[in-house]
Amino acid sequence: MIQAKNLHKYYDQLHVLKGVDLHIKQGEIVSIVGASGAGKTTLLQILGTLDQPTVENGIELRINNEDILTMNDKTLSKFRNLNLGFIFQFHQLLPEFTALENVCIPAFIANKSKQETETEAKKLLTYLGLSHRINHKPNELSGGEQQRVAVARALINKPAIIFADEPSGNLDTASAENLHQLFFKLRDELGQTFVIVTHNEELANMADRKLVMVDGQISN
Repeated sequence: MIQAKNLHKYYDQLHVLKGVDLHIKQGEIVSIVGASGAGKTTLLQILGTLDQPTVENGIELRINNEDILTMNDKTLSKFRNLNLGFIFQFHQLLPEFTALENVCIPAFIANKSKQETETEAKKLLTYLGLSHRINHKPNELSGGEQQRVAVARALINKPAIIFADEPSGNLDTASAENLHQLFFKLRDELGQTFVIVTHNEELANMADRKLVMVDGQISN
């Protein structure tokens, strides 16, 4: 599903990733933990194709058997839109749009039909317990509800992989626990792969595998 070899990342003289190798299988939930500055978010952004690794000998990044490093910007954007979903600590919903409209945006970018997209978005929002909030704007929703809308948005194009960066970092304990359980439910029912950067020990330990980053490398 994801195969990475010798991933490096420099920001000027700062060497953030120092030769990361990893292999993540389909349907696996993998957590990435470590101290601030260890390179967790940088790794997640590179695996999610939001950032480029620094070119080094022996570098490799394949997702779904596709060679990510040979794609041009247009091809990569299309691949990302159709195959990858993203959930961030700050839900990044557009305030002027309703929950339904926010969820539909990635599908509209992929040129999917309005009717088909709205039907799928309503189905997802209902699945996530938000059928009564479909026409509400983000400022009318609780933090947990906003994050579930963000989850629905991440799922709308039926991506193979979900990347989550501190997804429960802004939530109260009950909402965080609900979100964590939801990830496992989605994996069991829809077969998605999850890669989750988190400081939440409970979530990290629930994962099938926990990767610990230390100073730009995976230590285990």
